[in-house]
Amino acid sequence: MHHDEKILPVIMAGGSGKRLWPLSRENYPKQFLSLDNSQNSMLQQTICRLNGIAHEPPLIICNEEHRFIAAEQLRQLDKTLGGIFLEPEGRNTAPAIALAAFQAIKNSQDPLLLILAADHVIGDIDAFQHSVQAGAEHAAVGKLVVFGVDANTPETGYGYIKRGVQCGSGYIVEQFVEKPSREVAEQYLLSGEYCWNSGMFLFRASRYLDALNEYRPDIFSACKKATEVQKLDLDFIRIDKNAFMACPDESIDYAIMEHTPDAVMVPMNAKWNDVGGFEALWKISEKDNGGNVFSGDVYHVDCENSFIHTDSKLVVAAGVKDLIIVSTKDSILVTNKSCVQEIGSIVQALKKNAREEVKYHREVYRPWGKYDSIDSGECFQVKRITVKPGAKLSVQMHHHRAEHWVIVSGTAKVTIDGKEQLVTENESVYIPIAAVHALENPGKIDLEIIEVQSGRYLKEDDIVRFEDRYGRV
Repeated sequence: MHHDEKILPVIMAGGSGKRLWPLSRENYPKQFLSLDNSQNSMLQQTICRLNGIAHEPPLIICNEEHRFIAAEQLRQLDKTLGGIFLEPEGRNTAPAIALAAFQAIKNSQDPLLLILAADHVIGDIDAFQHSVQAGAEHAAVGKLVVFGVDANTPETGYGYIKRGVQCGSGYIVEQFVEKPSREVAEQYLLSGEYCWNSGMFLFRASRYLDALNEYRPDIFSACKKATEVQKLDLDFIRIDKNAFMACPDESIDYAIMEHTPDAVMVPMNAKWNDVGGFEALWKISEKDNGGNVFSGDVYHVDCENSFIHTDSKLVVAAGVKDLIIVSTKDSILVTNKSCVQEIGSIVQALKKNAREEVKYHREVYRPWGKYDSIDSGECFQVKRITVKPGAKLSVQMHHHRAEHWVIVSGTAKVTIDGKEQLVTENESVYIPIAAVHALENPGKIDLEIIEVQSGRYLKEDDIVRFEDRYGRV
């Protein structure tokens, strides 16, 4: 590999992780969670496993509504970042990668783009890095590299790649095949000619754009137009919303990889798992002698091959086999391991019924901190609010609700109708309906308050914001 070849990691952090509901929710999906009991979230682990590969500061692509979670998690790692690209709405992988490729070339380089998903688990980091370096040699000479994983079970949830002639450290791709039926998957395994498509790729930015322009000029021109108008805001790169919304929704596999004669598969056997659902999560987790995975406050008797996770409540399980039980603050999922593929469509159905549990966790993250809705009734709602040191909520007012704030720990700077006051532990303050108010944490430790809202209408949309340092409207 030439020493001047630059690798630019592009991390796609867009998905909503439906099949891991209720742990994963639309506004806090699985890539931001730590699912394997490590300190770091899956996005953070994806960035850390690049240590040891010479690379440019990574570019993250995520959904606009997750921007503050992504920024906060990257801040915790204290790593230089190439920016966070905000998609107004997901359009699948082919357009997302095109945004990154245009951006890379705009920065007057033409690096090798290493395309990674933010929600994969990789057990063997050395093997991962070794494959990336092998792939770079193919990408440097204009090949489009896809990383293939040895298929060892007849999975029906993955796409497959048929290996052709060997070519250096890789194989010419003979064919990409869609997610197969069980019978077909078993035939693939027997033949020994197929591997799983990991969804990780490596190619030169210009080479990708040329291929996209050749096979899908419609996607190429929509993305080109979307990146021509850019607004920088903190680490966020915003693109032209209308141009991007007009872009077709298509995966890189369909758009390019299936058509190009230059696809090369480089094997990556790095204990890879895309943690698509609870069965996959059960597989990668450490089990007890009965094949169980327990996390949280679980009391169990005589259980087998089960996955039980609880956030807060005590869960008691007796005599259960092959069950998935997930208890969160507001929802409980109980399913047999054989039904986990159904969860995605169940979540769709719940969404149709406008269930808030699909979108929000009871704990909601905001750029200034977070809040947890502890209790609510017809005319009241109680929240526990945590404000980070130095952070400030927007100056706002409500037409329909009054609020009481009780300070549990830390010190609050409270402004009500232009009057400032400092409120400390065990003190409280009252904000009448229609008063213009703001809350700030001037201290060095987290500020925790209990907020009691009272009124006839308590939805989040009863907020008139006057000024906001996070650019929210």
